[in-house]
Amino acid sequence: MTGRMRAAVMPIPGEIIFETRDIPSPKPDEVLVKIRHVGICGSDLHYYEHGRIGSYVVEKPIILGHESAGEVVETGSRVKDLKTGDLVTLEPGYTCGKCSYCKAGLYNLCADVVFMATPPYDGAFVEYVAYPAEMAFKLPAGMDTSEGALIEPLAVGFHAANQAEAKLGQSAVILGSGCIGLVTMLALKAMGVTEIYVADLLPKRLDKAKKLGASEVLKADTVNVSEAVMELTGGAGVDMVFETAGSGSATKQTAELVKRGGRIVLVGMAPEAIIPYDFGMLISKEASIRTVFRYRNLYPSAIKAVGAGLPLKEIITDTFKFNDIKEALDYSVKNKRDVVKGIIEF
Repeated sequence: MTGRMRAAVMPIPGEIIFETRDIPSPKPDEVLVKIRHVGICGSDLHYYEHGRIGSYVVEKPIILGHESAGEVVETGSRVKDLKTGDLVTLEPGYTCGKCSYCKAGLYNLCADVVFMATPPYDGAFVEYVAYPAEMAFKLPAGMDTSEGALIEPLAVGFHAANQAEAKLGQSAVILGSGCIGLVTMLALKAMGVTEIYVADLLPKRLDKAKKLGASEVLKADTVNVSEAVMELTGGAGVDMVFETAGSGSATKQTAELVKRGGRIVLVGMAPEAIIPYDFGMLISKEASIRTVFRYRNLYPSAIKAVGAGLPLKEIITDTFKFNDIKEALDYSVKNKRDVVKGIIEF
């Protein structure tokens, strides 16, 4: 396929310009995907506002967006499992496949990952993407590309639940009910966890958590979350605590909430490099702390869960057109209290 396409490029933080570029040609092991939906991730907003996340710094013009789905319009000569017309979601990172982590199936820890919209690599705020077919996952009949675009954050939620060794009949607290907190809750519910308490400062996010099935929601600036959870659990605490807000104060609170022998999973990344923490309390409970870095081997499971009825689309609060992408990013930055999940529609 030949022709020209439009790309939304961030030349410097806070600016978006549309450029016309050649439609890429897929390599033998790639598919060419016409993008239909892309989710707006917190990382996109952080690069847009600040031009960096930790050691990842925007040093040249970049295309943002890594939560994407679309339609296959051309296949490379060696692609056998996908065909023109298939709807797919793109797992936004592909790795070397050769290091010890890749060979052990821990490819999210590969040091040589190419990850969409992470400097220096371009993302999916563009009309067409040529991408490795092995990282393009076909959507089942009945699933649209708005859901497909949200498989990426859902995979984070499933990875968090796996890190906690979630099991039927256990209890959980989720600190933060933004997109990642909500998909973590959906993943837990899909795995049979029904006693889930969600804490946040923002009423709109708590309303969304309650609608999606939280057992109780706790507004953290009006109730003492630790006292409330102890009352709800008869003084025992919960089996699993998930910090998804990226808050230093919430991270410190996790030791208070977890029960003896329980598990804490840090999903959000607090801006503070050093956080005071009561390790004595953690040790006295023989509780453990685990962390999350993206996900691995979870796209097929996440897709099946949505196909079976997991209400992923319910987390979307705002939809924007591709032509209005700058306005979408500006709006999302200025209205963080109200936007739970924004998505770009092509």
